[in-house]
Amino acid sequence: MYKLSVRTFFGACALLTASLLLQSATAQSVGLGIPVTEAQLQAFDLIVGPDGSDLPEGSGSPLQGKIIYEARCQACHGLNGEGTIDNTTLAGGDIHSETTPVKTVGSFWPHATTLFDFIRRAMPADAPKSLSNNEVYQVVAYVLYLNGIINQYAVLNKDTLLTIEMPNKDGFMDQSQIQ
Repeated sequence: MYKLSVRTFFGACALLTASLLLQSATAQSVGLGIPVTEAQLQAFDLIVGPDGSDLPEGSGSPLQGKIIYEARCQACHGLNGEGTIDNTTLAGGDIHSETTPVKTVGSFWPHATTLFDFIRRAMPADAPKSLSNNEVYQVVAYVLYLNGIINQYAVLNKDTLLTIEMPNKDGFMDQSQIQ
C-alpha cells in the first residue's frame, strides 16, 4: 500500500483546485471591454513617417493656420510660438548655442512630416486628434512660417510638405538601418 504524506496530499489538492479554477475562468468571459472594429482601429493608426508615407489629403496655408493656432494653440505656445514654459517653445531657438540649446521646430526638427504627425496625433494637448486634416496642414504651415521656413502664402498638402527642407535636416542619423 502506498502512503501519502500530508504535505504531498495538500500539495496535490492545491494543484487540483488551481487547475479547476483556471478551467472555470477560461470557460467564462470576464465581461470587460467591447470588441474593437476595424474602423475604430483606423482612428488610432494615424502615423505619418518621415518619408511622408500615409500623409492624408488636405491642405492649408499659414494665413489659415494663424486662425486655428490663435484659437487652439496660443494658450500653451504663445502668440508667436515663444512658448509659455520651456518645452512649449515652437519658434526661434538655437540648437548650436554654447549655453543650453533651445530645441524648437525651426532649430531641431529634421522633417516637416514628423511635425504634421505630432500635431495630428497629440495636439492640442487638451483634445488630441481633434483637428481635421486641413486644420493640421494649416497649423503646420503657420508653425513653419513662424520659424521662417516658408512664406505666408505657401500652401501645404501631401506633396508640398515633402519638399520642405528643415534647417536641421542633417542633424540626425538614421539608425534603423544599422546592424
